[in-house]
Amino acid sequence: MEEFLMRIGDRWQAATSNEWIESENPYTGKPWARVPRGTSRDAEAAVLAAHEAFTEGPWSRMSPADRGLLLYKLADCMAADAEHLAELEVRDTGKLKAEMLGNLRYLPRWYQYYGGLADKIEGSVTPIDKPGMFHYVAYEPLGVVTCIVPWNSPLLLTTMKVAAALAAGNTVVIKPSEFASTSVIEFARLFEKAGFPPGVVNVVTGYGAEVGEVLTTHPLVRRVAFTGGDVGGKAVATAAAKTFKRISLELGGKSPNIVFADANLDAAVKGVISGVFAATGQTCMAGSRLLVHSSIHDRFVDKLVAFVSAAKLGDPSRPETNMGPVSTRPQLERVMKYIEIARSEGAKCATGGRRGSGEACGDGWFVEPTIFTGVKNSMRIAREEIFGPVLTVIPFDSDDEAVEIANDTPYGLAAAIWTTSLERVVKMPKRLHSGTVWVNAYRVVSYLAPFGGVKGSGIGRENGIEAIKEYLETKSVFINGNPDVPNPFVMG
Repeated sequence: MEEFLMRIGDRWQAATSNEWIESENPYTGKPWARVPRGTSRDAEAAVLAAHEAFTEGPWSRMSPADRGLLLYKLADCMAADAEHLAELEVRDTGKLKAEMLGNLRYLPRWYQYYGGLADKIEGSVTPIDKPGMFHYVAYEPLGVVTCIVPWNSPLLLTTMKVAAALAAGNTVVIKPSEFASTSVIEFARLFEKAGFPPGVVNVVTGYGAEVGEVLTTHPLVRRVAFTGGDVGGKAVATAAAKTFKRISLELGGKSPNIVFADANLDAAVKGVISGVFAATGQTCMAGSRLLVHSSIHDRFVDKLVAFVSAAKLGDPSRPETNMGPVSTRPQLERVMKYIEIARSEGAKCATGGRRGSGEACGDGWFVEPTIFTGVKNSMRIAREEIFGPVLTVIPFDSDDEAVEIANDTPYGLAAAIWTTSLERVVKMPKRLHSGTVWVNAYRVVSYLAPFGGVKGSGIGRENGIEAIKEYLETKSVFINGNPDVPNPFVMG
């Protein structure tokens, strides 16, 4: 049993309660590590450490260029430690090692990008309409930022918050999921190795009810960046609103993957598989609703079933494995419950629909890749986020109907279209209510491309230049060049 500690200020420590949370390996179904069960006292200590680093420590006096250099060093440290961090995420989440290695080798680009952006946050001088008055706009860091990340992609979702927050000059407190904390804890060591001053990056582990409340309500926290479900998002938004904190919420999705009759069907099959079965369907952007034109419906479903039926479930650390286990016990139960709901609603299971079994699956939390046909968009399995390897197939007869079905959802995170029609390529993205639209692709992300949702999928954007604006305060400054002060009873 490996043991991990929290990072608060310049200390690595256990919880003040001296209690622990066991982390279970989804492939073996057994505990492999333990992390501190943090308390409200620990959370407050982390906030105070971050506030001190922001106001009094070396970080507060550091130039943007020097902050950028530290982010470059961090990127190098992360690249050098990629395999170790990937192995931790595999143990904690059950994601494929091949995917995690690719992920960890790409994540340093975020810190390089924002490292380069740190000294390019420029203000402006305005041609003010007041005679003798000089006016400029400046951008300043907010202060302490809380970053709350879920269990499905701990380091990716941490990076999408922390890189921009630090480049803007803020300090952070990271609260990883109690189900998957180890990779984030180990990642925090790299900040120390790269030369970041103490208190700039803090990690507090534990349960949301015991730690999260302080991190979302503390008066010294200026912003909360949250990724998770809509229930948690509402709780964070409500708590943060009491002290008028800024928030960003990257929540769930029920994203439509739309295949038109003129699409390259072989390419579309791969896109659909990648969209919902990669990462065992445990991504907020999962293309869990397949909308397919009626004229190709049966042929396309047959292709999908044939492709999925050949997928190998098993040890996520082995290169031949195509799909790993579900990441947590509660999530396994949730996915199986929705499979039963689908059957009770009258959907037809074209493939899968059972727990994964056999020697390759061992005692792990596996679910067979599952495809349901005969689905109506009014069914629960088409409206509620399952967050597992379950695909619902819905036929459509026209472009207008496809758009109507696609937009008929409380979510709006992502969408995709598969077509060879230039007209559709131009027109369809404008008609789809989602933060991201892919054309003849799915599940493509970049540090350059803003990511976030509309409607119930959240507030704010991560990645790209848009993200750094989320972590800055805009200040307006007027300088009077006139020798006389205007009449105090008349607005100038």
